[in-house]
Amino acid sequence: MNPTVFTDSAEIPTIRNDAKRTIKDSVFRNLFSQKEYLLQLYQALHPEDKNVTKSDFEYVTLQNIMINADYNDLGFLIGNRLMILVEAQSTWCVNIIVRCVMYLAQTWKDYFIRTKQSVYSTTTLNFPEPELYVVYTGDEVIEKKVIRFSEEFFNGKQVAVEAMVKVITGSNDDDILSQYILFAKIVDTQRKLYPGDSRRAVTEAIRICKNRNILKSYLEEREKEVVDIMVTLYSQEEAVEQYVISKQFESEIKSAVQSCRDFGKTVTEAISYLMKRFEFSEARSQKEVEKYWNL
Repeated sequence: MNPTVFTDSAEIPTIRNDAKRTIKDSVFRNLFSQKEYLLQLYQALHPEDKNVTKSDFEYVTLQNIMINADYNDLGFLIGNRLMILVEAQSTWCVNIIVRCVMYLAQTWKDYFIRTKQSVYSTTTLNFPEPELYVVYTGDEVIEKKVIRFSEEFFNGKQVAVEAMVKVITGSNDDDILSQYILFAKIVDTQRKLYPGDSRRAVTEAIRICKNRNILKSYLEEREKEVVDIMVTLYSQEEAVEQYVISKQFESEIKSAVQSCRDFGKTVTEAISYLMKRFEFSEARSQKEVEKYWNL
């Protein structure tokens, strides 16, 4: 599937019908698909730019940049700047730099096509200055405010390609990015308090955030949509986790049966072993032994 780029001045399209939700839309994307919040985001990053208005922004957010990627990246043009923000959740990994570079390369490619510029022409290409950001919402303490491609992957050696990515982890300020990061952390906390009940966890997190004036206007306006998005995401994640667990358990049963066989145990002894080790019924143990004994 070819990447799609949104370059008009309208809001970023989002899937509204849960039954048709086939991609991982995210609150990050949903929040900043509204230009009033995109303006607040830009002002948090460039407080010196006092004259910008909502009409000055142009979305260039990509879809399907990587197979199975979460849809939590944001790209937009403002003046002579191309700004790309990538959300990094949970575990921190410097590979996010590569993700940013891939996103930038695809965005430039689409920009040249849209502006009818050719990289094979003798005319010097004209394109906006890139700014790369990673918004980290996990619990690890990230000391670096800027990460560089050469430093993280080549021990600081000067290489043919360099990229600098600014790291945003929130602050004591009340800007929109700090509020979003707080929101994400509160959701994670509530999920730990209500394991297996994503809807309750998200609903409680929204209640807490509204009481604390965190993304209050956005959450009051789109509460149902936010709940639906996050419950859909977490349901998909939980399904994947259960699948992995089931495959690991299946592998463990197979290994136990074949170990009994290889060590000279009889089928009856293998059945007894499975009953004891996994607390299976005799019928279940016999079925598992028959399944794996001759493989």
